[in-house]
Amino acid sequence: MPRPVHFEIHAADPAAMQTFYQRLFGWRFQAWEGPMEYWVVTTGASGEPGIDGGLMRRRGASPVEGQAVNAFVCTMDVPDVDRTLGDLGAAGGSLALPKMAVPGIGWLAYIKDPDGNLLGIMQMDSGAK
Repeated sequence: MPRPVHFEIHAADPAAMQTFYQRLFGWRFQAWEGPMEYWVVTTGASGEPGIDGGLMRRRGASPVEGQAVNAFVCTMDVPDVDRTLGDLGAAGGSLALPKMAVPGIGWLAYIKDPDGNLLGIMQMDSGAK
C-alpha cells in the first residue's frame, strides 16, 4: 500500500521558512545541488518514525487568509502541544485552530507558518477527552 515518503514546503521567502521550522521543530536544511533552488529538510534521526522533505521557492501567490484548505495537511508529532503553541509566535507563526482533544488519540492544534502554510501539531495522549 503506498505511504507518504516525502513532503514539500512552498515558501515565498525560503530563508524565513528555514528559520521558522528550525526554531519551532529543530529541523535541518541543506541546499540541494540539483538544477533548481531546493533545500532538503531533515526532520529527525535516521531510523526514527517520520519522513523528511524539501523546501522550495513558491511559484505563485501565498495562501489567502480564510481560504479553504487546498492541499494535504501534514501533522507533526510534538512532545507538548502547549509548549509548541507557546513558541509559535516567537518563531513567526500563528494559530489557525486551537488545541482540541482527539479522544483516545491525543491533543491536536492547527498552525500556520509565516507564509500561511497550514500544518497540524499532535501530542499523543490516549487519555485525551
